[in-house]
Amino acid sequence: MKQNKKIILMRVAARNVRRSPRRTALCVSAVGLAVFFVIFLHSFMQGMVDNIEATVRAFDTGDLSAASRAFEEEKEFMPVQYPVGEAAGLSADELCARVKTIAGVRHVFPRITAYASLESSKVKHAFLWGLKIDEESAAWNFNMSDHTNGLVEGRFPDPDKNECAVGTRFAQKSGLGIGDEVLLNTITAHYSDRIWAPVITGIFNFDYAKYDGEAILVQYDRLERLLGMEDGAQQLFVFCEKPRQNRAVAKALSALLGDGDVIREWEDNYYVVMMRQSMAIMLVLYLVFVGVASFLIVNTVLMIIHERIKEIGMMGSLGMTRLEITSVFFFESLFLSILGALAGSVLGGIVCLVGSFFPIDFNTFTGGGMKDMPVSGTLVLSFDWGILAQGFCMGVLIASLCTLIPSLKSAFVEPVEALRR
Repeated sequence: MKQNKKIILMRVAARNVRRSPRRTALCVSAVGLAVFFVIFLHSFMQGMVDNIEATVRAFDTGDLSAASRAFEEEKEFMPVQYPVGEAAGLSADELCARVKTIAGVRHVFPRITAYASLESSKVKHAFLWGLKIDEESAAWNFNMSDHTNGLVEGRFPDPDKNECAVGTRFAQKSGLGIGDEVLLNTITAHYSDRIWAPVITGIFNFDYAKYDGEAILVQYDRLERLLGMEDGAQQLFVFCEKPRQNRAVAKALSALLGDGDVIREWEDNYYVVMMRQSMAIMLVLYLVFVGVASFLIVNTVLMIIHERIKEIGMMGSLGMTRLEITSVFFFESLFLSILGALAGSVLGGIVCLVGSFFPIDFNTFTGGGMKDMPVSGTLVLSFDWGILAQGFCMGVLIASLCTLIPSLKSAFVEPVEALRR
C-alpha cells in the first residue's frame, strides 16, 4: 500500500514537471550547464595530469630512476663523475643486465644528461642527452602526441661517428641545420673541459618544449667515452610491466645497488604531485557550478509553492499528510535535477569524446610559456565513464538536496489559511 502511494506521488510530481515547459526548461538548462562545465573541466584537468605523468615517466624519471646519492645532492648541475652502482662494482651494461632479471622489469636504460656551453651559436646553453637511441625508440615513442620516434628530418646520430641530433626549436633559434657543426664545451668526469664539434644529422620534434629547444641528442656510448665515464652510468631508468609492480621492483633494485644509491619513483616528481593536489580544486569548482544551478532550482521551487498555495491547501484538506505534500515537491525537484544532470552528462560526454580524438594545441593557451613544465604541446581530453557518472550523480545529489528545505516549507502551509488566499 505504501509502495503504491509513493508511485502515485511520483506521478503527480511528474505531471507537475510537464505542466510548465518553460520553467522546466530553465531548471534543466541550469543544472545541465553546471554539470557539463564540471565534466569538461574534470576531463581537461585529468587530460593534463595524464599528459604530465606520461611525459615525466618517458623523459625525466622512467617508472623508477636510480642514481648515486652524490649525484642526487648535486643534481641541478648534472654531474657525470658519480656513477650509479659504483658500490656494486658493475659497469653500466652489467648493471642493466642484472636489473633486467628483476621480476616485473620491462625495460632498463642507462642515460646521461650533461650541460654544455655553445661557442659559435645564437643559443649559448643546452644539455647533452645521451641515449641508446635504437633501443629506446623501439620501446616507446619519443613523440607521444603523434606516436612516432619524433624524427622530422634526417636521421639519428651513429654511435661510432661524431654526430648529434637537435630539436626543431633549437634549430630555429640557433640557425643551424643538417650538416652543420655544433661547437660546444662540457665538463668530463675528470673535471676537465671537453671541446666537441658534432655534426647535426637529424632534427626531431618530441612535442616537449624543453627537449625540442635545449637538448642535443647523442648516442649513449659516444657520449660516455667523450665524458670519460669509463663504462659507468650516470642514471638508470627502469620501466615496469605494470604500475602496481613499481614498489616491489624499487625494493629489489635498492637491494641490488646498496645504500650508496637513491631510487626515485615517478610519482615523487614535483609536477606530478602538484597536479594531483590541484585536482582538489575541481571539488570547489564543482560545488560552485552546481550550487549556482541549485540556487535557481530552490528559487523555482519557492515560486512553485507560492503559485500553487491553494493547491497545497486543497491537498491538505483532502487528507494528504505533510510528508506526502513534501514528497510531491521533492520528487518534482528530483526529476528536474535528473533531467538536467542527464542532459549535461550527455553533452559533456560528447565533447570529451570528440576531444579525446582531436588534441588541443596547448601552446595556443600558453604561448609556449610552459617550456619548463613536463607537458607536451598537445593536450587530449580524458574520456572516462567514471567522470561522467561522477558528474551525473553529484549533480543530482547536490541539486536535489538543495531543494529539500523549500520542499519542507510546503508541508507547513495550513490548509485553511492557504484556501483563503
